[in-house]
Amino acid sequence: MNDTLIYVADPMCSWCWGFRTIRDRVLAALSEGTPVRYVMGGLAPDSATPMDDETRGYVRQAWKAVEQATGASFNWEFWSECQPRRSTYPACRAVLLAERLRSGAGPLMFDRIQQAYYQEARNPSDTGTLVALARDLGFDDGAFERELNAPGTQALLEADLAFRRELNVHSFPTLILESGEERVVLTEGYSDAEQVLACLPRGANP
Repeated sequence: MNDTLIYVADPMCSWCWGFRTIRDRVLAALSEGTPVRYVMGGLAPDSATPMDDETRGYVRQAWKAVEQATGASFNWEFWSECQPRRSTYPACRAVLLAERLRSGAGPLMFDRIQQAYYQEARNPSDTGTLVALARDLGFDDGAFERELNAPGTQALLEADLAFRRELNVHSFPTLILESGEERVVLTEGYSDAEQVLACLPRGANP
């Protein structure tokens, strides 16, 4: 019976950034050819409103907690170079659109958004940033911009949000190994590599 790894995450979730190397270790431990399904969690809906001071403080504290717990690095110039908004749906749609336009490109877009956000101090809540990242991955930027906020792309996100609710997932990152009708939660929320790898079926963990 073929397994599928379900990865429920948001590209603008700082704990998902801290989990990136662990995710890659889990992927490497899976049987060759195991499909991976990225499900966008949708932390925060579309908004044109700048973050207020309370929200900025909350997100900055999350970055510090991730930095201390995981060793992941952050470019703190983001907070002076950008106008932060609590809006992750655009980034989620960008991942889903990339996958629709080119099979296998969704995970590449996910990682590119994380890199831009946390290392390059660029704002993935902005359409212009996401279109530029799509260009980096070889997409036609005009076509990508037209489709990014189109109803069909929003429908893809709504389908992912519905699937997340079906899975009863409330924390990101979450990894679930699906085998037929059985789903085994490897982690809901951040866990270290040893904990996650220990949950893999015998034979999958090298």
